[in-house]
Amino acid sequence: MISLVPKWSGSETGIPLEEFLSIIEISGHMGSWQDADKLETAIFRLSDVAKQFYNGCLQLHAPEVKWQKFKDVFRHKFRDTHTDQYHFMGLQTARQSRNESIQESVVRCRALAQKIVCKVDDPLAHRIHYENADRMLLASFVAGLIGIVSRQVRFSNPQSLDQALKTALCVQEAEKQERFSESFYTSFDNSLRVRSPNPTRHTDHRSHIAADARHSAAQGRSQRNQTSRSNNKPRNSGSRNAQNKAAIKCYECEGFGHFARECPTLLNREANSTNSPGNRNPSERSKRSRSSSEKSTPRTGRECEKKTTSQVNAREV
Repeated sequence: MISLVPKWSGSETGIPLEEFLSIIEISGHMGSWQDADKLETAIFRLSDVAKQFYNGCLQLHAPEVKWQKFKDVFRHKFRDTHTDQYHFMGLQTARQSRNESIQESVVRCRALAQKIVCKVDDPLAHRIHYENADRMLLASFVAGLIGIVSRQVRFSNPQSLDQALKTALCVQEAEKQERFSESFYTSFDNSLRVRSPNPTRHTDHRSHIAADARHSAAQGRSQRNQTSRSNNKPRNSGSRNAQNKAAIKCYECEGFGHFARECPTLLNREANSTNSPGNRNPSERSKRSRSSSEKSTPRTGRECEKKTTSQVNAREV
């Protein structure tokens, strides 16, 4: 039962003193504690400022100190000096900080709500004040949430603080699971990109720089390949021509390695026919052909008269 009693430090961020004392009263009622047991439990659960105050208060160390005396001394020391308006404004402006969990925000808002409850003797009025404080507590808690949790809780329109707290915790857990899934798949994709030699997607500046470097390297390789092909082209063409000629068959001499128009046998035969008597000097053949044509050509009357006159003059001489 002692573990059910929270530690009380006496600071404003912790639970109120009245809540601490009421928890001890409820635990003692459930466990049938005596006043001495309640006193020992309260002293055991003190911490920080409250523990220092107890160690320095000599009247609380007397053997005749009772449980009621302990409550009166602590209520007088840690009484609230702020007004109700101060606590009311604190509850209205309560917001969840970034490093504060949802449970801690609920505890802080509940502590502020308890401070604004008016203390009256009428049970009906006391109940009405508590109901108003609960409604203000629910509105302040929902309005003070941050992020997607606040939006989802407002959409659900909770009717009680427990329902709002349950919804907020569920949304927070779902958001954590979603962030974990995104980080897992992102790391998995990054590992695949590292293993793959040719990534298909470039999502950051480094990947674009790597792509440009690969493109320039590819252009350099293509230029070097073109230069090497141009240098080796005559040698390769000559070797290919030699291989092709070796497979050519001549239909003149039935040999291999040349065409019929390049056949040595045919060239020798043509050379011999050119050197024969009938074909020795082509210019003489042309002269003879021209002289024969001149003889066969008929002469005109004037030419005949000139020839006759020349013959008569020769005879007279």
